[in-house]
Amino acid sequence: MSLLELIESADERALAASAVACLDRCLPLLTGPDGPEPLRPLWASCDNGRDWAIRLAAVRTELDDAAARGGADGDGGDGPAARVCAMLAAVPSDFAPAPLREWADACSLVALEIHGRFDAPDGDAPQDTADLLKAARAGEADGVGPLVAGELERQIRILEILAETTGTAGSGAGVRKALDLSTEGRRVLRAVMSRRARIRG
Repeated sequence: MSLLELIESADERALAASAVACLDRCLPLLTGPDGPEPLRPLWASCDNGRDWAIRLAAVRTELDDAAARGGADGDGGDGPAARVCAMLAAVPSDFAPAPLREWADACSLVALEIHGRFDAPDGDAPQDTADLLKAARAGEADGVGPLVAGELERQIRILEILAETTGTAGSGAGVRKALDLSTEGRRVLRAVMSRRARIRG
């Protein structure tokens, strides 16, 4: 199944976890390469939605504080850090399929766009990025850069894992596997950010 098909068929548990994972992998742009990991409480709600709205409010406060301390890269209104802030602002308070699907779809695209910017040597996405990402999410990934390809693979694998464990005794283990994959992806982006900072430095 393509990424878009997986998102369309996912339940609220998979949608929440996949979207939180996208946000999680992009956090270094907001909190800095060595910043905190404030999404752990929200991860804990992905399995059944328990205390979702309460934990969401706490996460937003912590991330706002992290950004105020200078973690964000100050990229202006449409740069990567601003896109991460928009992802956080768009988190639905209701743990329900319809709003979570819309959010998960948006987070998927933003995460791929951000990785596309880091694929480009100058940090600017190529003009045909929108068409490439549209095709990639529909199952035709030819032409995307290595960071986008890796992010696409992680998004698909996370949704597949969550679909495989839906309604089973291992559903919690599925969310933990999604977290592990997201943590791996966050390390990749941190390494790219650090390398680019050294080159510019």
